[in-house]
Amino acid sequence: MKKRSATRGNPWQDHYTRQAKKDHYPARSVYKLQEIQKKFNLIRRGHRVLDLGCAPGSWLLYAAQLTGPEGCVVGVDLTPVTIGLPGHARAVVGDVLSLGEPLLPEGQTGFHVVLSDMAPATTGMKDVDAVRSYRLCEGALEVARQHLTPGGGFVCKLFQGNDFKAFSEAVRAEFRQQKTFKPQSCRKASREIYIIGIGKK
Repeated sequence: MKKRSATRGNPWQDHYTRQAKKDHYPARSVYKLQEIQKKFNLIRRGHRVLDLGCAPGSWLLYAAQLTGPEGCVVGVDLTPVTIGLPGHARAVVGDVLSLGEPLLPEGQTGFHVVLSDMAPATTGMKDVDAVRSYRLCEGALEVARQHLTPGGGFVCKLFQGNDFKAFSEAVRAEFRQQKTFKPQSCRKASREIYIIGIGKK
């Protein structure tokens, strides 16, 4: 009974939020990436992964577990990541739409996977939020065009709106396969969906 009232008192507290605390992740969003990984198996041992909009760091941590120490995971966000990260993962403070410094160690080129769980500052107006989300997704896709190795994978969160079809087609043009996927761990009221690009051309 106590648990039910606590959940009612804080509508954002749910099973996944509590599980994230138990599993030592800073946010429940990690379970979305886990579901995506289970279905599409994009991140593998030794891979180089770029995480756009990485704060507070849950996707960074999970991707680093998947790549193992022989891999390399780099996150970029305007907000600093304050959690401890393993030696083969790092977070850079910066704008994902204008990446400046080299992201990989010397001698390494290109990422095997580009992830984007970026979301705009929401206004509560669905159409406005969808347009803002689309612009971020366009930026993420451009980063993928520039930094993904041939055959690489792309994961991008998009708020469903009028631009959904256009973005899906843009991803389809760059990848051998394009999929859409809504993880069960997304909040039921959320309009977010993930566009998956498999096998960069």
